[in-house]
Amino acid sequence: MLSALPAVAGGPNVPDYFHGYTVVGLVAVVGVLFVAFAFLAGRLLRPSVPTPEKLMVYECGVDPVGEGWAHTQVRYYLYAFLYVIFAVDAVFLFPWATVFAADGFGAATLVEMFVFLGFLSVGLLYAWRKGVLTWI
Repeated sequence: MLSALPAVAGGPNVPDYFHGYTVVGLVAVVGVLFVAFAFLAGRLLRPSVPTPEKLMVYECGVDPVGEGWAHTQVRYYLYAFLYVIFAVDAVFLFPWATVFAADGFGAATLVEMFVFLGFLSVGLLYAWRKGVLTWI
């Protein structure tokens, strides 16, 4: 009996590998369509009666005073950026190590991980160049 899928140079595990990505892609598309439908239904069903009071900025029940611009510390953004770099790195390295040991995924998984580590290295280099890694 012949298979409906054409023979692929990567071996028998390659169609299953791409099938996983297809499922994830379809779930993402369904999720985006669900959110878009919810926003559209909300826009069509809600009453729209704008008044000056409704359009005014609301903050803790007090009328806004002064300008809308406020000074914020950029260093908090940079700390969050560093956390994301190292947290994402740790989250993806452990599952990668288990997949790398499986038969048929060695070379492709190794290349994908080096691309991923390259992106993280660029983020770390950016943080280093901005002086975030210095102890003051």
